[in-house]
Amino acid sequence: MDEKQLPKHIAIIMDGNGRWATSKKLPRLFGHKAGVEATDRVLESLVNHNIEFATLYTFSTENWNRPSDEVSGLFELFIKSLGKYIDKIDSNNVRLIHTGRTCHFSEKVKKALDDAVLRTSKNTGMTLCLAIDYGGRQEIIDAVRSMAEEGCDLSNVTEEMMDSHLYVPNMPPVDLVIRSAGEQRLSNFLIWECAYAEYYYSPTLWPDFGDEEISKALESYAERKRKFGRVEGC
Repeated sequence: MDEKQLPKHIAIIMDGNGRWATSKKLPRLFGHKAGVEATDRVLESLVNHNIEFATLYTFSTENWNRPSDEVSGLFELFIKSLGKYIDKIDSNNVRLIHTGRTCHFSEKVKKALDDAVLRTSKNTGMTLCLAIDYGGRQEIIDAVRSMAEEGCDLSNVTEEMMDSHLYVPNMPPVDLVIRSAGEQRLSNFLIWECAYAEYYYSPTLWPDFGDEEISKALESYAERKRKFGRVEGC
């Protein structure tokens, strides 16, 4: 892949954990645990492919509508997974950041996330952005509210102003969106950042993802014609 066009920023929508568990007659949480293992494989693949920036759609604003026991189980799994994999993330020189709101997090979740972000803050390799309690529309609304609170002239808003008021200011635009489990929609994910993104849809359920699927997505991307991060002709 070294001589081929590589995306700078990959955004991944991880679907299929529940379907994977159901197909094996297991509780949904087992699917989420298998999804964590897949995430570990995918991160290793992204690092090996020299991807600079990756955002994972970990927990959307809509996910709060899931059964309360599943939500609590997901956040318990999140805390345990950070503890289990943070050494590997750090040793791979990956910088961990977060996009989304934090006002609904428990203190345990906030501490686990803050500790991981602080520990990896000086790493200079790939940036891994976890989208947790994230919604694309809410991000844009919050950005406009932030500008209004600062006294900005909202009649003269520019793209640069919007970029600087997003959850992660001046995040690099998404070049490639990967979505698993055969779904073909953006689902309120990085709406602003994905304006010129390419899309790759895989029928593979997320717990079965790994380097093979990432390589397929990168091969597909390398065949697209792009110029200055935007599709030619736009």
